[in-house]
Amino acid sequence: MTEVIDSALVWFRRDLRSTDHAALYHALKNARRVWCAFVFDTDILDPLPRFDRRVDFIQRSLVELDQALEALGQQHPLAQLHSSAASGATCGLIVRHGSAKVEIPKLAAQLGVQAVYANHDDEPAAQARDALVRGQLSNQGAALFTSKDHVVFERNEVLTGNDSPYGVFTPYKNAWLKKIDPFYVKPYPIERYAAHLAPIPAKVHPIGSPRVPELATIGFEAVGELKIPAGMSGAQALLDDFLHRIDHYDETRDFPGIKGPSYLSTHLRFGTVSIRQLAGLAWDRAKAGSAGAQTWLSELIWRDFYHQILFHHPHVVGHAYKREYDLIKWAHGAKAEAHLQAWCDGRTGYPLVDAAMRQLNQTGYMHNRLRMVVASFLIKDLGIDWRRGEAYFADKLLDFDLAANNGGWQWAASSGCDAQPWFRIFNPINQSEKFDPQGKFIRRYVPELAALPDRALHAPWLARPSDLASIDDVVIGRDYPQPIVMHDEARAETLERYAVLKTATDKDIQKLARKKPAKKSG
Repeated sequence: MTEVIDSALVWFRRDLRSTDHAALYHALKNARRVWCAFVFDTDILDPLPRFDRRVDFIQRSLVELDQALEALGQQHPLAQLHSSAASGATCGLIVRHGSAKVEIPKLAAQLGVQAVYANHDDEPAAQARDALVRGQLSNQGAALFTSKDHVVFERNEVLTGNDSPYGVFTPYKNAWLKKIDPFYVKPYPIERYAAHLAPIPAKVHPIGSPRVPELATIGFEAVGELKIPAGMSGAQALLDDFLHRIDHYDETRDFPGIKGPSYLSTHLRFGTVSIRQLAGLAWDRAKAGSAGAQTWLSELIWRDFYHQILFHHPHVVGHAYKREYDLIKWAHGAKAEAHLQAWCDGRTGYPLVDAAMRQLNQTGYMHNRLRMVVASFLIKDLGIDWRRGEAYFADKLLDFDLAANNGGWQWAASSGCDAQPWFRIFNPINQSEKFDPQGKFIRRYVPELAALPDRALHAPWLARPSDLASIDDVVIGRDYPQPIVMHDEARAETLERYAVLKTATDKDIQKLARKKPAKKSG
């Protein structure tokens, strides 16, 4: 838009920050008065358990965002010129609890705005929601404008020479790196137009009352201590800490027993930090020769890659990216259900797998190397459909992001783009010995085995009697389980299961392609 309008509403979703924010910038630049809103969307929240770390993280982040918007509106000299300033009304966040498809058009009408600004969300369910909101607003004489904000490059910005989306990561990464320049990581100058933030009228929210509801008000229970600090300040604290370690990221990132990752994935998911800020820092440091920064930047590029895959291939929600992989017959029945439950509970008999699953259940976080290990174990040792693991992660991960979660699970299942070949199967014992050699991580989450010597910790069922004597009050098979499957036998079954791919015909694949993708996004 080039013509300045009277008023606009910014709809915050997965972008809970007041700095370097595309939608907020465009609204402030193009409207004389701007209000900001967030909806605790019951279409998303109602299916969740009442104890959910993500809702707690969001609520805490919203409190900080509300305070930041209020401060942003007050710091500009022109803020006092608003006619309602004398009444005690202040800028901040308008929060609603209900279906966003209803609440946003309703609030837009109540405020009398001409436009609603939001940032892109490429999940299929989100696109359907935005289409409905756009239609409702149009009926009211208002418009919905959306902008890129969640990734550096989106949708059709990085394409092959044939103008088609990439399906292999390395050439995508090369094209990404060729395209990047300072413009794409330049922050949006929000403060330049901060005077356009408007105080919230009493008819919309009572003056002086808390704007962000407590969790109990929306039907949720507080988690207590979150392992990941929330809000923009939490993101900045983690970033400041990581910048002291980033140059060694390539050497430390695969070892869960040491402090290697940035731990910023949750903040990227909810937008409490700008991807442009992170990519810009990594890119500058990589150009200066930091191998760690180069590796971390590559991880950020993977994130862009998976988001463009989801946009161009929405069938990946519920179906294999490579459609022939939907021909695989997965394990089912009582035995498979028991195996799935043992995997969920961290009781498989493989200490590294169990430690990883217990970390997830206790904290809502799992180290990235371990995500690959446990996914491979579920799919290729237990023979269980990758979609069931994907769904469990979607329920438990604090940083759950549909595109990345789906991409990671399909990588492990070999059904995704640029996935590991189906005949390459992680050996959970080897992974344990390689990436947790002293058992620091295992001992933290499987304390019943902590007294075992390192050599026995990775496969305790093979331990010598003298080693088991160190845990004489723990019996393998009673206090800690025997392996629920033997890896070598499971590997042979997996190779047989995947052999159907060798005989898949074009007709089989065409038939699978005619199936409609799932309606829900996870």
